[in-house]
Amino acid sequence: QVQLVESGGGLVQAGGSLRLSCAASGRTFGYYVMGWFRQAPGKEREFVAGINQSGGSRSYADSVKGRFTISRDNAKNTVYLQMNSLKPEDTAVYVCAADAGFGTIMEVPEKYQYWGQGTQVNVSS
Repeated sequence: QVQLVESGGGLVQAGGSLRLSCAASGRTFGYYVMGWFRQAPGKEREFVAGINQSGGSRSYADSVKGRFTISRDNAKNTVYLQMNSLKPEDTAVYVCAADAGFGTIMEVPEKYQYWGQGTQVNVSS
């Protein structure tokens, strides 16, 4: 089992940047595919980015390609989401998730077993 705690959210102007972190407990962090999801008020949770266990494979939603970068540091049990060129439509609660799968990055929340509490990101116009 793994526990996840996000940090780094906040208020930023459009065009600005934020870096989210997700710290995981336990010594098996390197076994998990990690994903970032977001949920805006009145909308369903949506996939943002995912990274496999080694960090050698990454996947992004079309809406964030070229602006967001996911990375991980297995020695620090942490996954990151660097968000650049932020837009008001990026405003949401961002949540990290862990999947004890075989390395395929899944883009549906039902495939992830462990979730953090989320961190709020607000982008003003």
